[in-house]
Amino acid sequence: MAHYFDEPSHTFSEYLLVPSYSSASCSPQNVSLKSPVCKFRKGETSPLTMSIPLVSAVMQSVSGEKLSAALAREGGISFLFVSQSIESQAAMVRNVKKSKSGFVRSDNNVTPQNTMADIMELKATTGHSTVAVTEDGTPTGKLLGIVTSRDYRPSRMDPATPVKEFMTPIERLVTGTEGITLTEANDIIWEHKLNALPIITRDGNMSSFVFRKDYDSHKENPGELLDSQKRYVVGAGINTRDYEERVPALVEAGADILCIDSSEGFTEWQARTIAFIRSRYGDSVKVGAGNVVDGDGFRFLADAGADFVKVGIGGGSICITREAKGIGRGQATAVRDVAAARDAYFKETGFYVPVCSDGGIVLDYHITLALAMGADFCMLGRYFARCDESPTSKVLINGSYMKEYWGEGSARARNWQRYDSGGDAKLTFEEGVDSYVPYAGSLHHNVEQTLNKVRSTMCNCGALSIPELREKARLTLVSAATLAEGGAHDVMLKDRTYYRSFE
Repeated sequence: MAHYFDEPSHTFSEYLLVPSYSSASCSPQNVSLKSPVCKFRKGETSPLTMSIPLVSAVMQSVSGEKLSAALAREGGISFLFVSQSIESQAAMVRNVKKSKSGFVRSDNNVTPQNTMADIMELKATTGHSTVAVTEDGTPTGKLLGIVTSRDYRPSRMDPATPVKEFMTPIERLVTGTEGITLTEANDIIWEHKLNALPIITRDGNMSSFVFRKDYDSHKENPGELLDSQKRYVVGAGINTRDYEERVPALVEAGADILCIDSSEGFTEWQARTIAFIRSRYGDSVKVGAGNVVDGDGFRFLADAGADFVKVGIGGGSICITREAKGIGRGQATAVRDVAAARDAYFKETGFYVPVCSDGGIVLDYHITLALAMGADFCMLGRYFARCDESPTSKVLINGSYMKEYWGEGSARARNWQRYDSGGDAKLTFEEGVDSYVPYAGSLHHNVEQTLNKVRSTMCNCGALSIPELREKARLTLVSAATLAEGGAHDVMLKDRTYYRSFE
């Protein structure tokens, strides 16, 4: 006979946290939301830790270049969507890496004989206005000067004007010498009130730039997630079909962590994918796997070598897998079960494998519930799709601004690899929908407000860190009447805008 689970599966909306004693030190500014991303041995620390427990979903309508940089600035990680060509995804990784760093290789380079029209074309292509003028027009040629937007006026100059006539020559430039530290370079920038400091070799060849805006960005975002070269940390999705070609390209492009994007991860296909990565790169390439909804699925992927395991099937707002196929589990129950298996695995093997809760988040406090139930971090789709930085269009629908949002299993995305079971290379039926979500503004302001709520709730539970929340949290199942009582009721609201959930 089929196996029947004794308890019904529950969603986050069916639980509330019961407050615990809070000491005077329990205030939101003292709360740490740091969370491990990759597995680590007992007594050691994770090789990759986030400042905030949020990552963005591996989706066309969510994780593009702008959102990846914006989320890294907040301290989280974005996983660039995999349903595109290998070349396109690798280029996205490189672009995110170039958008923030300490010493930046110049991507705008001209010779003195080039023209203002060439400068304008470069600016339109790269989006950067600082141009290095080198003897041979290469990023490592002898530096002769630089051009910034303050050196020319398109409305009053002939586009054919040679660069040598309006560039700032090397004799008038403040430069740094290769080998200088980032701190020393920033000191020079501040002392001379510069926007950019060219770094040159002892032979006078161009090496890199250090930009004032990168320093300012770091001071404004002290929790931003950077690699060893002061570039944004960025993740990338992979699938179980073309991983032998895609993984090397993404690793070469600089991806910090990979994630197998699949609706169901308890499969031989995922084990094969992880085995390929381990055989070729050992533990140097980090890869998460999933999705699973129980302890058996977690154990399978942990034994296969996954660095983190994603939990959730059918709980996303645009996912209809449960409706189409009848598989899945309530997200709260799935997280609890997998977290218990994670803890047992840690006790047995000495390896801690972080758990990511993917889907089922409807209100801000559901993030806190997921963390309390054992998740190390949450993957969000619709939450980020609403933001300015997501790659979709903002449209006016019935007088309200919305953003487009579609599932990877929808006819629009046609990401058949995500639902691959070894059959034909096509999407035979939909497991996602095409939709709109209310436009919400900048990612920064949304994340700031959400995490303020998470920190405040953690203080109500007497916890100053995510591990402490797990130990101290007390949860209660609620009835339908309790849910109704918990919202505004028996009054006529003047303004309903606050009442909207974010997901």
